Amino acid sequence: MGKLLIVTGMSGAGKTVALKSLEDMGYYCVDNLPIPLVDKFAELAAEGNEKIEKAALGIDIRSGGELKLLKEILDEWDIHGKIHYEILFLDASDEVLIKRFKETRRAHPLSRDGRVETGISEERDDLLWLRNRAEVIIDTSRLLTKELRGQLSNIFEKNRQYENLQVTIVSFGFKYGIPEDADLLFDVRFLPNPYYVTELRRHTGREQAVRDYVLRGGVADTFLGKLVDMLSFLIPYYIEEGKNQLVIGIGCTGGKHRSVTIAELLYQALAETAEYGLGIDHRDAER
Repeated sequence: MGKLLIVTGMSGAGKTVALKSLEDMGYYCVDNLPIPLVDKFAELAAEGNEKIEKAALGIDIRSGGELKLLKEILDEWDIHGKIHYEILFLDASDEVLIKRFKETRRAHPLSRDGRVETGISEERDDLLWLRNRAEVIIDTSRLLTKELRGQLSNIFEKNRQYENLQVTIVSFGFKYGIPEDADLLFDVRFLPNPYYVTELRRHTGREQAVRDYVLRGGVADTFLGKLVDMLSFLIPYYIEEGKNQLVIGIGCTGGKHRSVTIAELLYQALAETAEYGLGIDHRDAER
């Protein structure tokens, strides 16, 4: 067996999806194994069991007080080098986690008083040492399930280099307000507006006819090229500074045509060489 992958993170951040995805990639996955058995499991897997070429072990806050024992086990592995392992930590913002728990009507494992917020806060404190120790951190706040699966495939199946930065491209309409979490904002209201073309008005920038209209004249292509160049220059410096979230806002009047077109094309351009997490969110496209 190669490296043992420890999959952990905040409850509601996508660990179940991650383990299922890894299983589809050929990993032997075990979830919520009692911590006292972790060392024995790793030793058995490392002995060269032909049926276990790569293994993933799901561990989370349900282990309770035994998490302290996990730290001792990992320290022992580091000292003696007997087990080669890597930690994948799945995270999400408190607001997103609260929303997910409310939508699924699940109780947080630590919300003894019934308040999800209390459980999340306590869990963050308990798992901080694991997050600090993780080689790969993926923030799933804005990721669709298919996007998370794609990132996991790039990292653990295609072996692409990965930096712990999640870049999210958000298209939006200025008439509905600027995204509060945007780090960089770009106004594309100077581009041809399909809104004034009756047959295009109800469509979005995800459709080719709308894109063709926005791209006519070549100005959008020139702008996109300069934007990609600038972000290719900036992103490595954000990574170097330890930034783990970058939200790029692309805005037009209604957030349906021009901003969606540019956001989609920007996503495609960055995805070709991205060594970081990449997601896209069309906030106002369906308004």
